[in-house]
Amino acid sequence: MSAFNDFKISNLLRNALGDLGFENATPIQEQAFPVAMSGKDIVGIAQTGTGKTFAYLLPILNTHSFSKDIHPKTLILVPTRELVVQVVEEVEKLGKYASVRVLGVYGGTGMNKQKEALAMGTDIVVGTPARLYDLVLSRALQLKSIKKLVIDEVDVMLDLGFRFQLINIFELLPKRRQNIMFSATMTDDVELLINDFFSGVEKISVAVSGTPLENIAQSTYAVPNFYTKVNLLIHLLQDTEAFHKVLVFVSSKRTADLLFQELAEFFSEELCIIHSNKTQNYRMRSIKQFDSGQNRILVTTDVMARGLDLEEISHVINFDTPAYPENYMHRIGRTGRAEKEGKSILLYTEKEEEAKEAIEALMATEIEEIALPKDVEIAKRLTRDEQPKHIEHENPLRENEEERGASFHEKSEKNSKQNQGGSYKWIIKKKYSKPKTRGDKNFGKKGKKR
Repeated sequence: MSAFNDFKISNLLRNALGDLGFENATPIQEQAFPVAMSGKDIVGIAQTGTGKTFAYLLPILNTHSFSKDIHPKTLILVPTRELVVQVVEEVEKLGKYASVRVLGVYGGTGMNKQKEALAMGTDIVVGTPARLYDLVLSRALQLKSIKKLVIDEVDVMLDLGFRFQLINIFELLPKRRQNIMFSATMTDDVELLINDFFSGVEKISVAVSGTPLENIAQSTYAVPNFYTKVNLLIHLLQDTEAFHKVLVFVSSKRTADLLFQELAEFFSEELCIIHSNKTQNYRMRSIKQFDSGQNRILVTTDVMARGLDLEEISHVINFDTPAYPENYMHRIGRTGRAEKEGKSILLYTEKEEEAKEAIEALMATEIEEIALPKDVEIAKRLTRDEQPKHIEHENPLRENEEERGASFHEKSEKNSKQNQGGSYKWIIKKKYSKPKTRGDKNFGKKGKKR
């Protein structure tokens, strides 16, 4: 492991690192720095919690020079609003002794203030793809001066459906620029994006995707249903000394709200929640309260699984087993950061067993299974999704396809698209025309004796 003193960096940057208490570089920082400084395009693959943010900020800030230009020189794209705020804070910390203007832009807030801030001038813009693209379309943000493009968490960008915005942003950027991309996993979609839009990219990988972090102790419980999971979680969280800062991951916003409601009865003052339906102010407040220790337990969806650097998380609890095994790696990467020890717990039902086995296959290791504590009650109560589906086989109101009338089959025949020549329309007209009545002016006209 190299010390930052061995890096060819400016004294201003070295002093900022000293103030932050950072002495040694992580492997991804050590390998990425010389490549990024050379100006080559780079893709860095490293596990969550290994310092990818500093890996791209260090070379960017080391080559930064004072400018009075209004238009930014560096564009950093990240997938979530929370990550925008965090990256802006990291830039401000590292650029403490340099004159660096940085601005974060994201959705969920009005664009007018962001437009005003852009008009004042900035060196680095950090933003989510959708809001950045909106600002470009409104001509509040011009990309003609961009020299460096950073895409952080590339795979998440594509998973969240930002490919359209990314491609459109690529087309508006100057051709001569440096591209820097970082991710925890190299998926097929990421590979395709790189092959389609970049050339001569140097790839740096410091860990195979799916390699478990050695300093995270993993364990799992087999649990029959949702409310038994709740009972187990309440049992575990009562140990406030061991579980002093806990991140609880669930699969959906609805599950997050339901679990929050169940836990609030026992841990109301220690509990907070985050998911995409919460307002930006609420989400940021929850993060600050959890990070500062004001709240001990944070219930969240995968919106918190990537990028965010939260201090001293003792446990990550996977209340729901993630459907994609890579997401498990991102989740548990929230603990055991900066070479500190962490713990993760996975709860799985019979329906989730296959997803748990996929996680173990990805890591090429089995997670230690712990027996359910005897004093944890097995709940008989089931959620709506867990309740058996009753099918009424002899419902008189249920329409039987075999008993449908002839009109149904005639209509299907009428609507079938067949090219039967020009005469077909006359056949259809004759077959399905309305019957003539005495009100029809042509009624009885044919064959009338004169």
